Amino acid sequence: MNAKNEHLESLHDIRQMMERSSRFISLSGLSGIGAGLCALGGSFFAYRLMFAERAKGFNYRQLAFETGSDVQTGLFMIGGTTFLVALAVAFLFTFLRSRKTGIAIWGITAQKLLWNTMIPLAVGGIVAIRFMSWGYGGLVAPVCLLFYGLALINGSKYTLREIRWLGFSELILGIANLWLIGYGLMFWTFGFGILHIIYGAVMWWKYERS
Repeated sequence: MNAKNEHLESLHDIRQMMERSSRFISLSGLSGIGAGLCALGGSFFAYRLMFAERAKGFNYRQLAFETGSDVQTGLFMIGGTTFLVALAVAFLFTFLRSRKTGIAIWGITAQKLLWNTMIPLAVGGIVAIRFMSWGYGGLVAPVCLLFYGLALINGSKYTLREIRWLGFSELILGIANLWLIGYGLMFWTFGFGILHIIYGAVMWWKYERS
């Protein structure tokens, strides 16, 4: 019986070693929660900006889609700042978890993960900027959600499998937003904010609680 248990423990150790070498498992659930909270904060300031214009009697949705308008510029700055802060928060918690687990944060697997996620994100950013220059600001939100979902799915083979389901959820939101143009901020809030918090909480409970 003891020999059987030893064999099972050995197989378990081998499996863990294989997963460590082929997957970046230092992603922290707190990273998702932190990024989600940053997105909610960014959405709060974006709503304040848009409703301030509505209080002045302007059509804030039209201004948001109008190329070069103060509202669109403000939303772009809020979005960029939110992204950078969320990225810094996610990196911080991932770094702390990497030190705790003793896994190098910048190995071959992490490089593959970064490469496979950055390509769809970069292409999505180019498409979104081009749509803005054409005056199709209403398509920016669904484009960001769609390409972000594709980036998560593409990178999921190098990290925790649950990332794939978050990616599919972002895709569904992006597709729905294509038929509800004008409600992009609401979809952003749910996709980048609430979904990240839910995902992060689940990941923390499943992998880090102990």
